[in-house]
Amino acid sequence: MDAFAEFIAKIDHPLHRARTEEVLSWVNRQFPKLETKVAWNQPMFTDHDTYIIGFSVAKPHMAVAPERAGIQRFSADIVQAGYKHTNELVRIPWGIPVDFDLLERMIAFNIEDKADCSTFWRK
Repeated sequence: MDAFAEFIAKIDHPLHRARTEEVLSWVNRQFPKLETKVAWNQPMFTDHDTYIIGFSVAKPHMAVAPERAGIQRFSADIVQAGYKHTNELVRIPWGIPVDFDLLERMIAFNIEDKADCSTFWRK
């Protein structure tokens, strides 16, 4: 989690900072084999140098980016959780609980789906 310390420290709002730290720590505990890094000013988790999931923060929400394939695979679940999404990211409003089960399924899907991927992003 040291890789994320500077990113987390820059989040001004205490509740947003705490939520972000909670989510990133949770991912790190649930998926300890994933590597951590900050790129494009976003904390992300990778596996064998391929992108698995990334996070960013904005005033109204935390954004989760599991790549387009992850959004497409879980679109109905994302909406059912009460989140809005685009083709590239899920917006979790600060006032709504994080659906950790959904997050776990998105990450597990990407790990499995990209097991043989030799590039950072899907092609």
